Amino acid sequence: MLWKNTADRFGHVSVLIHWLVALTVYGMFALGLWMVTLGYYDVWYHQAPEIHKSIGTLLFIVMVVRVVWRFISPPPKPLASYSRLTHISAVLAHIALYTVLFAILISGYLISTADGQAISVFGWFDVPASVTGLPQQADTAGTIHLYLAWAVVVLSVLHALAALKHHFIDGDVTLKRMLGRSTD
Repeated sequence: MLWKNTADRFGHVSVLIHWLVALTVYGMFALGLWMVTLGYYDVWYHQAPEIHKSIGTLLFIVMVVRVVWRFISPPPKPLASYSRLTHISAVLAHIALYTVLFAILISGYLISTADGQAISVFGWFDVPASVTGLPQQADTAGTIHLYLAWAVVVLSVLHALAALKHHFIDGDVTLKRMLGRSTD
């Protein structure tokens, strides 16, 4: 099994983290959209936000691990067939995805802790409320959270379309590398 990245493909840890984050982000997006439609007397009115907060906190931890892993196991080198524009676009897209994801997670934290209450992560541990009492903290962070959630969905769709373009139009091995497959 190939755990670490090589010069020409991603290892299993990077692939696992990539798809875990992708599926979690889309699941959280769907959960968030559903949560805001719930009425006060709905059974899930209080449970869904607690699940959302818990998963968001765990996602933050996974994202930190992901960033650390990029230093431990750097991603494969760009393909020689990539133009300078393609390489720069890919780097900027990844930076944008990471930045938006962390900003979503931080804004979620600010929403959740605005009242001074810690976040209980499935009852396993608590994340203390260290930033509270900012003017309209929950409302401002909530608006930012919503727009960033849509932004990460749009960015991730563009990311997926770029991978498909590389595979089906350019005929290169970008998608195979992203899936951890051999490029030979």
